[in-house]
This record gives sequence, C-alpha cells and structure tokens, in this order.
Amino acid sequence: MASVFLLIFAGVTRETGAVFFAFAFVFLAAFAGWFVLTRRRFKRALGIVGIIVAFSGLAGFVQHHYLLLGMLFAAIAVFGFTARYAVRHDAALRPEVDQTRRRTRRSTCKGVLIINPKSGDGKAERWELSDEAVKRGIEPVVLRPGDDVAELAELAVEDGANVIGMAGGDGSQALVATVAMRHQVAHVCVPAGTRNHFALDLGLDRNDVVGALDAFTDGVERRIDLARVNEQVFVNNASLGLYANVVQSDAYRTAKLRTWNRLLPRMLGPNRAETMNLQFRGPDGRSWADAALVVVSNNAYQVRRLGGIGSRYRMDGGQLGIVVTRIRRAIDFAQLVTFGSAGQHKRFRGLRQWAALEFEVDSDRPVAVGLDGEAFVLTPPLRFVSLPGALRVRIPKHARGVSPAGLAVTLTRRDLRRLIRIAAGRSRHTII
Repeated sequence: MASVFLLIFAGVTRETGAVFFAFAFVFLAAFAGWFVLTRRRFKRALGIVGIIVAFSGLAGFVQHHYLLLGMLFAAIAVFGFTARYAVRHDAALRPEVDQTRRRTRRSTCKGVLIINPKSGDGKAERWELSDEAVKRGIEPVVLRPGDDVAELAELAVEDGANVIGMAGGDGSQALVATVAMRHQVAHVCVPAGTRNHFALDLGLDRNDVVGALDAFTDGVERRIDLARVNEQVFVNNASLGLYANVVQSDAYRTAKLRTWNRLLPRMLGPNRAETMNLQFRGPDGRSWADAALVVVSNNAYQVRRLGGIGSRYRMDGGQLGIVVTRIRRAIDFAQLVTFGSAGQHKRFRGLRQWAALEFEVDSDRPVAVGLDGEAFVLTPPLRFVSLPGALRVRIPKHARGVSPAGLAVTLTRRDLRRLIRIAAGRSRHTII
C-alpha cells in the first residue's frame, strides 16, 4: 500500500503540469466525443478530428512518462491482487445462510428448471442443460415458441415443486422470481443468458452454467430483496431515459450499435425530436424535469469507483438505489468523463446517487422503461418500492456468493480501514 501512495505522490508532485495536461486531453476527447455521438455529417467529422488530437496528446504523455506509469500500474496491480486475496478469504464477507435449511431440504427438494434454449445464443443447448438437470433429479421444462414463462412456473408450483430454477436472461429470472416470491418457494438462477447481471451480483460464476445446478442438490439458501415498479417486479434495475428509449426499437436486438448511432442525435442533438420529460424529486426535495438517464435498482450499484463498478455491494439492503444524470451540453458530458476518470464522479453536479425505500416518477405521457433489459411502456406515475427479503434464493455451496463490488478494494479510507482490520484479525465487513 505504501509503495502505491509514494508513487502517486511522487508522480503528481513532480509532474503536476503534465498531469494537468493529461486530464485536459481526456476532457477534449470527451468533449469531441459528444459531437460524434449526437451530431451528423460535418460536426461529427469535426468531433472525430478532436478525438484524434486528444488521443495523440495522451499518447505523447504516456511516451514521456512510460517508466513512472509502468511502475505505478505494477504497484497498483500488486496492491489489487493482494488486497483482493485478503478480502476473498475474509470469512466475515460471506453472506449468512441457513445451514439447517440446507441440511433438511436436500432430500426433500423437488426441483424444476425452466430452460430458454435461445437465450445467450443457445447457451443452454451448448451446455446440454436438460440432460445435466435429469442427472441431478431435476425436472427440465424447455420453452417452446409461444410459451409463457410465468405460467410454466405457476404450473410447476401447482405440481409440487418447492425449488424453481430459470436458465435464461435476467428478464426471465424476474418472471420466475415473481412466482417464487408469491408462493414462497426457493429460486435458483442458472446463468444461461447473455449478460447475467443477476447471477453476477449473487456471486455465481457466470462461466459455470452447469455448476449452478448444484444449488438444487447441494446449495445454501438466503433471502434477498426484489423491487417493483407499479405491478412489475424486477431483480436488477429499471432504466428510464436514453437506454429505455433505445431498447424500444425493434432493430436494437440485432443491431445495437447502429441503433444507438441512429437514435442518439435525435434524442440529444440540437434539434431534439423527443424529450424525456421525467419529473421527480431528488433527495434534497428539489424537482427534476430534464434528466437524460434515471436508473432505479434493487439495492444500490457501485458507480463512483472503478472497483466493482456496475455491480451491487449486497442484495439484502432493503433499499432502492437511484442514479440520475443530467447531460444537456458537450461540456456536461466532458466533465462527467473527466471526473469519472479521476474517480471523482460525485464532483459532477449533474450526477446524483441516493438510496430510498420508495421513489416516484411522473410524466405527461407513457414512459418507456428498460426493465431487466426488457422493453416496457408503463403508464405514469411510476411508483418504485423495495421488497425486502422477498425472495428465497439458492446458490451452490461452492459459489463465491459475493459480488465484484463486495470484493473490490480501492485506495480509499474505507477500504484501507477494512484491510487493516483483516490484517489485525479483527475483520468486520461493513457496507457503506
């Protein structure tokens, strides 16, 4: 730890001017990038020129300071490896599980696994999940065109299933989790989708699809939260604004980059054909009406530091995580990127993050919502609520059980205190 601090201090104090120009080039790259993303033809070409200039400047900075940067990156890598090792083996980090339930239910488990064979580009078929389920005494139910996931889950419960698994994407996980919550049966997440964010935050190995089936026969159980907007339950997040409007496009599934390229100028350019018109109050009571992006999550995402960014510290905090961003001009976007590259997102005034038990968004028109990656259009007002401890979830005994945000260690006072406690044998995992 000391070597990292010394290298950072030495580099910044000796090369203050160079560091300033490095961040200036980052600012220029983001500023020019705004025009590439939101303009067409001539202004987009000017933005490309700006990006080339900015990256040329950054390349020059790296060339003249390659030795210091190399030593710094090496020190940070060593710090990250050793710190993650310490945290990974910290017993206090692991979530509490009911060992009694695990022992008594192994022999009485009647498990059903619903499989989406098309999810994740056919991941379930490649891993032969149906056959693997049968080997473990789990009844596989393979989706066919026109089948309703929630209806199949309901039928499984009516037939006596007390553990229901879903092999598919996060949208399907939410549907099965809703049924499991309603009937108070256990849920098993099998990461057979494309991104599997739910599995990631449960601490599952997303590359071990077959290994996730061990949750049925040799798993540990705990309770986690769900969240709801109006009548729709979600496991990860609900996105309003830019992303939600883009995923409404029929072309998004097959041509994601082309769809963003076509729609961003229309939504953020000077002649905006449509506005978000999302009305809500922030934690200070002030009204917002011009947010470009609103994300309401089932527990808060880590967005302010690179370590574990985009995952949640925990799934049982009993709160909604709310992140809102206001980006009106190129300078706003440039400030966000520049502060973010320095790990100082909170200094950007157009970004706010807070936690709450409830949250309400209003609008004068139906609102496009990206719900666990699926496209919906909901009637306002949108009322978000946390559902603490609503879901019994099972994970394999061999799974890590901790999200990347929970394992992440960065050069902050919070994490340094955490490492000192571990080294002193007084480990106490706290979530802030």
